[in-house]
This record gives sequence, structure tokens and C-alpha cells, in this order.
Amino acid sequence: MLLSAYEVVSARQTRINPLQTTIPSFQKLGEGLKQIFQPQGLAENPKPAMFWVDIRATLWRLIIGLGVGVIASIVVGILMGAYRWIEAPLSPVVMFLAKIPPTAMMPIYFAVVGTDQKMFTSMVALGIFFSMTQSIYQAVRQDVSDEAINKAYTLGASEMEIIYEVIWKQILPKIIDSVRLQIGPAMVFLLAAEMVVGSAGLGYQIRMQSRILNMSVVYVYLAILAIVGLIAEWGLATLRRKLCPWYVD
Repeated sequence: MLLSAYEVVSARQTRINPLQTTIPSFQKLGEGLKQIFQPQGLAENPKPAMFWVDIRATLWRLIIGLGVGVIASIVVGILMGAYRWIEAPLSPVVMFLAKIPPTAMMPIYFAVVGTDQKMFTSMVALGIFFSMTQSIYQAVRQDVSDEAINKAYTLGASEMEIIYEVIWKQILPKIIDSVRLQIGPAMVFLLAAEMVVGSAGLGYQIRMQSRILNMSVVYVYLAILAIVGLIAEWGLATLRRKLCPWYVD
């Protein structure tokens, strides 16, 4: 249904203006798909296709940024939920900074960490850190009962055992769900950074191709982004089912 509607709109726009490229036909999209997989450079010295260069750059930046942000969020969120003396000073700061759009803080990232890999990592990691820390902190407070903690202490558990055996295992499904919810925002933050300072990546290529109105490539790259997001969503949902079979939405 959606594809049929797209084809109808594309055909209508082409009848109005045969030179229009804003809504390319499926044939043009096929040409765009072919273009991104063509080797670049001279025939005697070919370079990797545009797609492989861009997807490698974007996925590497996304994985590193997500990894740093998720680990930091888990550590800080659990500590805030487990210890009042950590929650008291950090909670207002986290709540305040969570309200600032990460894209608005790009000039600060440029000034502090530059425009290389550190900038992309900071953009993604800090972009998800504050909201995810809040989610984990609230999960500790709401899902881990004082009764469970007191029983563990009564059985002789240490503080590290309390954090791992009681808190961590109880909130693990919520952590995985929180990561799932952060995939989309993380991709938005990364693409925004790539569009501004990237020299490779999906965001960079979307900006460059849109400037010359090569929308057949832009639409193909948007579809690739959707596929990456769906794969990440499916992978995390599968991971949650395997690690937390007792958990029901």
C-alpha cells in the first residue's frame, strides 16, 4: 500500500515536471542503489564503493558512542538508585542536563574535544547518557524492593553481591529496553554531527547528495538507516528474551 502510494505520487510529480528529482521513481531508486555500490576512483586504482566507506564510518562511531554512553549510564544510574548520598548531588544535575538537546551542545563539543572521533563519541555518549541514567535510576527505585535488599543482607550478601544479584538482575530487562529506546536518538545525534563535520558516513553523504538534489541516493540511504535501526531493535529484543525469559512487557 505504502509503496503503491509512493509510486503514484512520484508519477504525478514527474508528469508535472519531467526533470523533478524530489520524489524519484523506483527505477531512479534502483539507479541510486547501483551508484552507491560502484567502486570509486580510477579504473586502474579503484577505491571501495561509497556505501562501504559510509556504513563502516557510521557504524563504528555509533557502536563506540553507544558503548561508552550505555556503560556510563548503567554505572551512574545504579549507583544513584542504590545510594542516597550519590543520588542527592547527582540527581538534580542529571535531570537538568537531560532537558538540553544534545544537538544544541555541538559547539561545546567542538571546542572541548575537537571534530575527530572524540567528537562523534561524545555526541552519542552524552546524548543518551542523561536520559538513560534517569531511566535506570528510576528502574532501581521502582522495581527493586527494600524487602529484597534486606533479605539479601540477612543472608550475608555483600554490597557488591546486592548490586549484582539483586539490583542488576532485577532491572536488566529495563536496561535492555532503555538501550532499545536510545538507538533512534543516538542515530539522530550522530547523523547531525556527521552532517556538520563528517568527511565520511551516512549523514555526511546524505548532506552531500541532497545539495546536488541526487535524491535517489538520499532515499536509499534513508532506507538503509531504517534497516540498521530495525536490526538493532530486533537484536536487542532477542537478547532480552534470552537473558530475561521471565520478563513480560
